[in-house]
Amino acid sequence: MNRIAPLLMFALVWISAAWFGSWHWNPNSAVRVFAAISLVEERDATIDQFEHLTIDKARFGPHFYLDKPPGITLLAVPLVALTNSITGDRSTGKVLTTQDKAFDHYIKLRQWVAAAFINATLLALAAVALMDIGRRVTGSVAAGAFAGLAFALGTPLWGWATTLFGHAAVASLLVIAVHFVLKGTSADRGRADALMAGGSLGLALLIEHSALLFAVPVGCWTLWRMRVLSPADAIRAAADATIAAAAALLPLLVYNMIAFGEPFRLGYEGVVGWEGMEQGLFGLTYPHLTVLGEILWGTRRGILWAAPVLIAAAPGLVAAWRGGARDVALLALTGAVGAFLYNASYVYWDGGNTTGPRHAMPAVAFLSLMLPFVWASAGQVARAMLACLLAASVAINMTIASAEITAPWSAQNALVDGVWRARFAPGYLRTIANEWFGLNPWMGLVIWAIVALLTLAGLLVAIARQSRDANIYRTYGAARCS
Repeated sequence: MNRIAPLLMFALVWISAAWFGSWHWNPNSAVRVFAAISLVEERDATIDQFEHLTIDKARFGPHFYLDKPPGITLLAVPLVALTNSITGDRSTGKVLTTQDKAFDHYIKLRQWVAAAFINATLLALAAVALMDIGRRVTGSVAAGAFAGLAFALGTPLWGWATTLFGHAAVASLLVIAVHFVLKGTSADRGRADALMAGGSLGLALLIEHSALLFAVPVGCWTLWRMRVLSPADAIRAAADATIAAAAALLPLLVYNMIAFGEPFRLGYEGVVGWEGMEQGLFGLTYPHLTVLGEILWGTRRGILWAAPVLIAAAPGLVAAWRGGARDVALLALTGAVGAFLYNASYVYWDGGNTTGPRHAMPAVAFLSLMLPFVWASAGQVARAMLACLLAASVAINMTIASAEITAPWSAQNALVDGVWRARFAPGYLRTIANEWFGLNPWMGLVIWAIVALLTLAGLLVAIARQSRDANIYRTYGAARCS
């Protein structure tokens, strides 16, 4: 695969995610910005000066802290510092209220910059990784592109990439890790593959500790894939992955020492105002079947309404199994099932203000692994149907990303009531053009559409010029790369 198609895929996804924004006072996003500002400006992790602005916080003794894993906050620290340096602006001396225009602008700019360079970038990298995964397992760049576009722009991950929630980052890092494991156990493997795979999983754990549940099936699949390596290569790869994962997690210990004076305390231990977190293990009990139905097809949170393209993962699973890629099929199945059961076990399963089941977003990463197989095995009519399904999913998620991913908790139908009627139809959109340059919101959407369509056209032309590659399950498969 030449470099043009991956570059165009990255550009399309990154521009699409970075162009749109979300409400910067959402407590889940805002508290991460507050903690980053404190680390930059005050050199400590307390958010005492901001705690009245968020309901998401932890309290230890007299001080308030970030109640989330610190990964997004730590990644945002250099971005906040750079933004402060460029603008010459600080939070010090401002009236710390949501009504103060100067402070409102200060927070909004830093959240937009952080979301663009953290979540949007990781989402774009994952789309490129999926395109290469598809090429490797089916021999078709087009099949990989279908999966990459579906993953990044056909699911609520697009909307979550406009925020500082950790969902888009974790799902993206899972895909990136799978890519490097697949490459690292194929004929063209390199020494950096194990480092990148381990580092991706470690960073996912730094961003969301629950990612451990989804790293386990990836780890088991990795061990299976490593059976083709020589003992020396396997030991070296395992050591490299472990070192990289540990290095990615090291900032957690540093942050804990700065914040709490001890390395192994979690912010969740001091969460304020969410009594349900005291049930089970930080709110996790056991899967509830009624909840499982709600997060799959319920009109309030159902994933299939927000991302209908994922329906294609079912025939993709069959195609992968029949095509010999049974290890990838099992990985996708166990990972997706695990994510849905995790969401169905959580006391706050509905996720508050959200479109789709936000706690089940890692399932999107695993289900997307099956999409290259369904495209590669489909005939012309079936591919036309898949393209229509993808287009419908992209259109749905364009409205979500441009309007607001965090649909109100009270909306009985998040898409219809919370997104379309409440925000998209009236033109309450957030784009760079209208938020920062004063243009009409619809004009901001049109500008994005023109740039996106031109980039997509270039991507399709680049894909059309690609020759069909070897399929690792039929040509130089895992059994031959030792």
